[in-house]
Amino acid sequence: MKWVFATVFFSLLFIGTTSCETEEKVVEQKITASNIDSLLMAHPDSVSLLIWRGEYRFKEHLYDLAMQDAAKAYRLDKQNTKTKMLFSDVLINRAVRSPQDVANAQAIYKEVLKKEKNNLRALLGVAKTYTYQQDFEKSFDYINKVLRADRKYRDAYVLKGTNYLAMGRIDDAKSSYETAVSLDSKFYEGYFFLANIYEAEGNDLLSIQYFKNALEIRPSSSEIRYRLAVAQQRYADSKDSLEERLEELEAAQVQYRVLSKDTMDFYANRGYFHLGFIQQFLLEDIDSAVFYYNKALQEEPRHVESWHNLGICYDYAGKKTKALESFAKALNYNPGYTISKEHADSIRLLPSVDRRVPKSKE
Repeated sequence: MKWVFATVFFSLLFIGTTSCETEEKVVEQKITASNIDSLLMAHPDSVSLLIWRGEYRFKEHLYDLAMQDAAKAYRLDKQNTKTKMLFSDVLINRAVRSPQDVANAQAIYKEVLKKEKNNLRALLGVAKTYTYQQDFEKSFDYINKVLRADRKYRDAYVLKGTNYLAMGRIDDAKSSYETAVSLDSKFYEGYFFLANIYEAEGNDLLSIQYFKNALEIRPSSSEIRYRLAVAQQRYADSKDSLEERLEELEAAQVQYRVLSKDTMDFYANRGYFHLGFIQQFLLEDIDSAVFYYNKALQEEPRHVESWHNLGICYDYAGKKTKALESFAKALNYNPGYTISKEHADSIRLLPSVDRRVPKSKE
C-alpha cells in the first residue's frame, strides 16, 4: 500500500474558458482545499484545476474521487504530461485495479519517458507496474535508474521495501523503509509499514513505538490509532507483573475511548467492543463489559463478536435467557459462528454448570 502526504494549498496558474471565448485565458488564483470545488464549478473544464484537485484527492487516498478528476483531465488533454502522470498513478493505486489498468498505466508512463527520459515520477511509475506484475527484476531496474539520478528519492526506497516484503526478504524491507523515514521524518506511512512488519514478527514493543510515531504525525488516522491500541492490549497480556499489565491496558483503553467517539461506525464499534473485552476477560468487571458491548451494538447491531461476548457475560451472571437471546442474535447474523451455537447448547444441556472461565472469541 502506498500512502503519500497531502499539501493543503499552494498557488497555481489555471486556464479558464467562457462560452464566448475560443482562446484560453490564464487566471492567477490562490487555490485551497476549501475553494477548489467552487472554482471548478465556475471553470469545469480547467485542466489545471482538475489536476490540482485530482492530486489532492490522490494524496489523501481518495482514489475513486481522484479518478473522476484524472479521467476528465486526461480526456481533455492527453498530451499534457501532468494529466498522463495523474491518470496513471490513480489507475495503479486504486484498491480495485485490473491487469489491464496496470498495463495501460505502464504504457502511458513509457510514453512520457520517450520525451522525458529523466522523469523520475514516470520511472518509478513503471517500476510500480512491474511490481504489480510480479516482475521484481524489472521493477528494481527502474528503481535503480531513479536512485542513480537522485539517491534521496524517498519513494524509491518505499517501493524497494514493498518488493523485498513481497519476496520474503524482511530484513531488506526493514532497511528500505528505515531509509525512507530517515530521508523524511514526517513520512508517517513509513512508520506504519515498519510497525506492521514488527507486529507480524511478534515484536510488540517495536511495533507500538512505530505506531506511536505514525500517530504523532497523523493524529486523525483512526486506523493507526486502532492498530496501536490492539498492539498495546496484546503487549499488556504478555506482562507478568500486574502493575505493568494494568499500565499497558490503560494505555490501550485511552486509545479505544478516543475511537469510541469516532464518526465512523466501524471504529466506534471496535472501540467499545475492545473496552468491553478488556473489562470482561482482563479486569473481570462483567457489569462494565455489558455496558460497553451494548454501546458497541448501538454503533453496529450486526457485530457478531459483541453479541457472542455479551452472551458469555449474561451466562456468567446467571441470566440464561438473555444469554441464549444474545447467542441467537450472533447466529442470526452469522449462522456459521459455531462458538455461539456450542455455548448456547451447553446452557441448554447443562444449565447448572458454573462457566466462570468462559471460552471467548475476540
